[in-house]
Amino acid sequence: MGASTQAQRLGAEFLGTAFLLATVIGSGIMGERLSGGNVAIALLGNTLPTGAMLFVLITMLGPISGAHFNPAVTAVFAWRKELSAVEAVNFVVAQVLGAIVGVLAAHLMFEENVLQISTKLRAGPHQWFSEWVAAFGLVLTILLTLKSNRAAVAASVGLYITAAYWFTASTSFANPAVTIARALSNTFAGIRPYDVVPFILAQMFGAVCALWVSHLLLPAVPELHARRSPAE
Repeated sequence: MGASTQAQRLGAEFLGTAFLLATVIGSGIMGERLSGGNVAIALLGNTLPTGAMLFVLITMLGPISGAHFNPAVTAVFAWRKELSAVEAVNFVVAQVLGAIVGVLAAHLMFEENVLQISTKLRAGPHQWFSEWVAAFGLVLTILLTLKSNRAAVAASVGLYITAAYWFTASTSFANPAVTIARALSNTFAGIRPYDVVPFILAQMFGAVCALWVSHLLLPAVPELHARRSPAE
C-alpha cells in the first residue's frame, strides 16, 4: 500500500466500491427474477455473490488502497491516524461515486431504468439497531483479524457479510456508501432515501463502538515490535 500513489489508491477505492454495488444490486435483481417469488431464495442469491465478491475485491485491491470500500471503515482508520484527514475525505468521495456508478451499471446490465429512486421501506428502531450490529461486527472483524492474521481479512470480511445478511433484520448494509447508492435502486436491494440518514448514523456509531472495543480487547503493543517482520 505504501508504494501506491494517491491516484492509484483512490482508483482502487472507486473501482472496488463500484464492483461491490454492481454485485449487490445485480445479484438482487437476478435473485428476485429467478426465485419465483420466494424471498428466501432471492436473499440467498443476493448474499452469496456479495460475500464472494468482497473476498475477491479485498484480495486484489487491498495491497493498493487497503480495500476499505466503506466510509465507516475509512473513518476508523483516519481516527487511528493511519490516514490523513484529506486522504480520508478523498477516499469517501471515491467510494460514494464508485457505489453510484456500480448501481447504474447493474441497472444497465439488467435492462432496468438507469435512474431510479427506491421506495423500499427500511425504518424503525429494530432496523437501526440491526445496522449498528452489522457495522460494529464488520469493523471489529477487520480490526481484530488484522492483528491476528492479516492474510485472513478478505475471507473474514466476506464470510462476516455473508452471515450478517441473514442474522440482521436490515440484511447488513453496514456501509454509508452502500446505503446512499442503494437509495438509487428501486429493486430488491433498495432503500428509501428517507431511511438513509438513520442507517448511516447507526453504522457510524457501530464503527466507533467497534474501535473502542478493539482497544479493550487488544494488548498494547510497542510500535517498534508491531512493525517487525515475521522473519525478525
